[in-house]
This record gives sequence, structure tokens and C-alpha cells, in this order.
Amino acid sequence: MNFKNLIFSIEEDFYLIKINRPKKLNALNQDTLSELKKCIEYIRNNTKGFYGVIITGEGEKSFVAGADIKEFIGLDDKISKSFCENGHNIFNSIENLSIPVIGIINGYALGGGCELSLSCHIRIATKNAKFSQPEVNLGIIPGYGGTQRLTQVIGKSRAIEMMLTAEMIDAEKAFNFGLVNHIAEDYDKAYDKAKNIIATVKRKGPDAIKNVIKSVNAFYDNDKNGFKEEIKLFVDCTNTEDFKEGVKAFLEKRCPSFKGK
Repeated sequence: MNFKNLIFSIEEDFYLIKINRPKKLNALNQDTLSELKKCIEYIRNNTKGFYGVIITGEGEKSFVAGADIKEFIGLDDKISKSFCENGHNIFNSIENLSIPVIGIINGYALGGGCELSLSCHIRIATKNAKFSQPEVNLGIIPGYGGTQRLTQVIGKSRAIEMMLTAEMIDAEKAFNFGLVNHIAEDYDKAYDKAKNIIATVKRKGPDAIKNVIKSVNAFYDNDKNGFKEEIKLFVDCTNTEDFKEGVKAFLEKRCPSFKGK
């Protein structure tokens, strides 16, 4: 799959997506979002034998420095609603993938870039990473799920302060807020960390991994009772051959050999 604004590669056991507009600091225009949507749809339909997705930005300066502001000129109600709904749908699809999505935030993650990072299950920041939701500087609010996910991740008070002040925070502060899971010295070390996480996940039961993600996401879904969803997904796991293999391997004091459905 060849793209103009993305580098999409299929590695041995995971997928790698790089936003590839370095001269524009990897800003998200509608063409880039369209390509990202195609990537995620492909991954969703081809998870067998793959254990993770890494999303990052090309170059050393920026993960994604927000939306492409030129596309905001002349917005009316219909177009602005379409923009928001499209971004929501794409980022929701990332969040709901059945294999873990790891964001490597190398440089600026501003506006839509911060929102893209928030749709990832795990975030690794390089030391030069900067995060901000600066939309109020344009007289608007975050429109790709930022008001919801940032609040979920760092809490109401901190999220409101970040969005009201458009404050830019560094990697250390983001780590202290719980916005990122890990800080790495540079991109290469962040990439190694992401691969190590995927290698660890690879040794676990694929159906269990999928159901952990589903169950956690249910906590934030107003249409679902997260506790009931957990019970259902627990029962689903006990009906798999991997569950039988996991119990047997534990009792036999050996590493399990999981197959997935």
C-alpha cells in the first residue's frame, strides 16, 4: 500500500505507520486522514499473526503538529461537522483495534496530533516531545475527541487547564500527568521500547489481549456497562483453546503455546 502522506510498512509481526509530511511538521490534512483511515481498515481486517501497531511521525521535529489550518478557511456548519465526524471515526477505529497501538511521540504533538496520540493505547515520548491542545487560540475547541480522551487520561482539572490555557507541556510533565507511559532518550530507543512491548504481548493469548482492550474501552462507552462487558468477555475467553492451553501450561510449569481463534 503506497501513500502520498504516510509511510505504511508491514514488519515481521507488527505494523508501522509514519505520518510523512515533515515539511509541514506532519500536520493532518484531509488527504492524510483519508490515507490513515485506509491503513486502519486494512489492519483491522488483517490482525492474524500481528501483535501491535506503531504510529509515529517522520523526522525529528514533529509527531503531528495539529491540523492543516489552511483547510479551516471557509468552514460552514456542514463542512465543520463532517471534519469532526471524520476525525472521530478514524481515531475511534484506532482506539478499538484488537491489537495494541503504540504511539511514539517524537517532537510536537499539538492539537490533532495530541488527539491522535490519545487514541493510541500506549504512548512513548522522546525527550523532545511537546504536547498541547491549543485550539482556543483559534477560537475553537478540540474536535477529534480531545476534550474526552485528554480528560479520561489525565483527569478533569488538568485537562481543562491544558485546553483553556493552550499550555505546551514537555515529556517529563506529560509523564507526571500520566499522558505518556514512558520517556525515551531518542526515537531509536523509543522504537526499541515499542518493539519490546509488542514482543511481550506476542507471548500472551491473542483473544485475551483483544478482550482486555474491549473491556477497558467499555468503561468509557456510555452505551455499555463495563462490569457486565467484563463478565461477558471473561466467559468468552474461557471458551477458547488458548484458555485450556494457558491453564495446562501453568500446571505443567512451561511456557504456553497460544494460537488464537
